[in-house]
Amino acid sequence: MNKNVKLKDGTEIVLRQLKKKDLNRLTIFFKSLPKEDRKYLRVDVTDKDTVKQIIKSSKSGESVRIIALIKDKIVADGLLEFEKRKWKKHFGEIRVLVSDEYRRKGLGMLITRELYSLAISKNVEEIIIKIMKPQKSAISICRRMGFKQEAVLPGYVKDLEGTKQDLIIMRCNINEMWKELEGYLEDSDWQRTR
Repeated sequence: MNKNVKLKDGTEIVLRQLKKKDLNRLTIFFKSLPKEDRKYLRVDVTDKDTVKQIIKSSKSGESVRIIALIKDKIVADGLLEFEKRKWKKHFGEIRVLVSDEYRRKGLGMLITRELYSLAISKNVEEIIIKIMKPQKSAISICRRMGFKQEAVLPGYVKDLEGTKQDLIIMRCNINEMWKELEGYLEDSDWQRTR
């Protein structure tokens, strides 16, 4: 999959699946994220061995990663992770990271739309997001996309600095999510980005 799209401001982006050759690019992208953003990630993405494992899990089919590139520079990363247990096979989990300079330009929504399409093709019916309570803007975006808070687990996880944080679990039926994405894309002149 290679898809050329334009952001709201006319910037040309290539969306494609992550490849093994992207190791250095992905490492540079992760290191460029603000420390405050990285603090709430599950793993230390500035560690090259961790990035190698990320690429390996993508190659194994446990997950699908979509990256957004401007020229050869990764500016966003999206993940669709599949549930391995049979009784939860209808669930998928998504995560999206966008570099600071490309936020609020529709890039996160474009990647989410691609992840949504992949989820549908894999018979995923519901999407889960697990997020730490201090990530207020991410929580707000998820609500706009149709996610509903299902649970709060107080002090359940630790951020990368070792501070305990509440874990918020949000869930969205994929058909409801599609309606929200379509509405957003119509409002943002999606035709321009095709």
